[in-house]
Amino acid sequence: QKLKLTSERKDCMDQEIEKISKKLMKELDEDRYRHTQGVMYTSAALAMRYGADLKKALLAGLLHDCAKCIPNNEKIDICRKHDILVSQVELDNPGLLHAKAGMVLAEEEYQITDPDILHSIKVHTTGEPGMNMLDKIIFVADYIEPGRNEAPRLEYLRKIAFHDIDMTVAEILHDTIHYLNSKSGAIDPATQITYNYYERYRKETH
Repeated sequence: QKLKLTSERKDCMDQEIEKISKKLMKELDEDRYRHTQGVMYTSAALAMRYGADLKKALLAGLLHDCAKCIPNNEKIDICRKHDILVSQVELDNPGLLHAKAGMVLAEEEYQITDPDILHSIKVHTTGEPGMNMLDKIIFVADYIEPGRNEAPRLEYLRKIAFHDIDMTVAEILHDTIHYLNSKSGAIDPATQITYNYYERYRKETH
């Protein structure tokens, strides 16, 4: 009986993943869809490693970039319509809003109601202080998924991701902040705050 119930739950999960995947395939360009699949499977691997909810990790990984390919003015409109705080940096670089807008789309267009999944989508780019395990999994998976090849130290980050996820978050933030500073790129205030919070993990071991 238990085996039957487990099988039924798995079938429901598979059907939901397949349904969302088909819809996303129409909304995302080919490269973004491929990235999304990579993040979903990497999130699942990290969830199994750290004992997080597998279904939540799969769905959050699959939907984290669901708003990536909509026009920037729509991203701004979605956030304003739902009274989501938008920083000046985000207004100047609306592409950064895909995470916040994605949280809204995941709920309204893909019928995701779980607050943990929605929150992990919202913070997957900037992070935030004191992230929960699902937040950290999506944040890390987005950076290290197999299709990524441009970021520095990827081999190292992929290795430590399965040993110390907090340190991985700290190292990703460190690399991101230093890359943006070197390019004189705009740094979202939320990313800076998250970097300041997690930098202590680096200082404890370096």
